Amino acid sequence: MTSVAIIGLGWLGEPLALHFLEKGCHVKGSTTTQEKLSRLQSKGIETALLKFNPHPEGLGFISLFETDVLFINIPPRSKSVPEGFYVEQIKFVKALAVQSKVKKIIFVSSTSVYPDWNQKVDESFRLTMENTGSPGILRAEQIIQSEKSYDLTIIRFGGLLGVDRIPGRYFSGKSNVTGDSPVNYIHQVDAVRLSSWIIENNLWNETFNGVAPVHPLRRDVYEKNALELGFSPPVSYEKKGESMWKEISADKILATGFQFQIPDPLDFWYRP
Repeated sequence: MTSVAIIGLGWLGEPLALHFLEKGCHVKGSTTTQEKLSRLQSKGIETALLKFNPHPEGLGFISLFETDVLFINIPPRSKSVPEGFYVEQIKFVKALAVQSKVKKIIFVSSTSVYPDWNQKVDESFRLTMENTGSPGILRAEQIIQSEKSYDLTIIRFGGLLGVDRIPGRYFSGKSNVTGDSPVNYIHQVDAVRLSSWIIENNLWNETFNGVAPVHPLRRDVYEKNALELGFSPPVSYEKKGESMWKEISADKILATGFQFQIPDPLDFWYRP
């Protein structure tokens, strides 16, 4: 591996780019804002402006697709865009990758594709448009997998947290909060390490869940965050059994030899 291109130098993409730089890789990537462009370039990341709207808009972004590994990290924004927008974005990314004859792709997906059926689920769970928890994300996975001319691994990340993303803060002072279901979180540090691990160990043409192997209850995470970081906990919680849930298995990535630095979300560290 000599070059990595990251489409989406955001909360996960930027630290991932810096991680690869430390390993001596040639790293390039995209940002959607002019404000971030010079800051990222000053860190040694060859950065281009690129926005999928849903068609590609930007400047000098074709060179991003001339790379050994392409890391596609475009978060779906279902609340602010029309239905199907994310799927169209992925179609355009794939077209650019195919046009440039990219050989290896990592696609960032989400554990939200699994349904909330009050059970533990792993990568062998057969997802369909009828049972998925997120039709748009599952459709994007299907598009990137279909008629492919490249090696592809999909990472279904759980809740990406840690550093400045504090789960308990989102529910501080709120009422009737879901508290008695297991969390499916991963710390930013381990999300970066897991992504790198897949590339370094040539774990291609697979799907992996990117979640910490320990699943404390939401209530316990929120209360600990509030106590340690000095904000109010939720005012009240739902009655037990009112919400549907899922527990996402990390067994497959663990079986490859990967070890989580922070396996328990109750031990996540933050910089508020």
